[in-house]
Amino acid sequence: MAKTEGQGPRMRASVKWLLILSLGLNLFVVASVAGRALGPHGRHDHRRGPDVGFGAYTEALSWRDRSALRDAFLKAAPDYRERREEMRADLGRIVAALRAEPWDQATVEAIIAAQGARAAERLDLGRRLFAEHLAGMSPDERHAFAERIEEALENRRR
Repeated sequence: MAKTEGQGPRMRASVKWLLILSLGLNLFVVASVAGRALGPHGRHDHRRGPDVGFGAYTEALSWRDRSALRDAFLKAAPDYRERREEMRADLGRIVAALRAEPWDQATVEAIIAAQGARAAERLDLGRRLFAEHLAGMSPDERHAFAERIEEALENRRR
């Protein structure tokens, strides 16, 4: 395609996909925050740290169970806030890399890989803590939890 006067250089496909990925992540964060604020369990105390989110599982947990999992997560990952700052710093580095000429795809890929590794660590920790929490439930608690999962799934179908 020929460049016409007033038209800037074509955006590389990798930059375009990176921007789409970034937009998707931003929309996910906005939707998550809005869902927590407007949902039936919107009483999240942001000073206490992260909410352990596993979709229908989280919806089926009692407020007490959610608090216990959040407390366990913060105890197991006391550097949570520092990790969030690292993620923000990574976004700043991504912005700088997107504006850099010449484009350095390797730098962007390294930043994204570091973000993914940190996210995987948090997810693995959350899974382990969730499994431990389930193992600590009595049979009656587990059965009631199973009922609430089914209710959450039915609510999502509607």
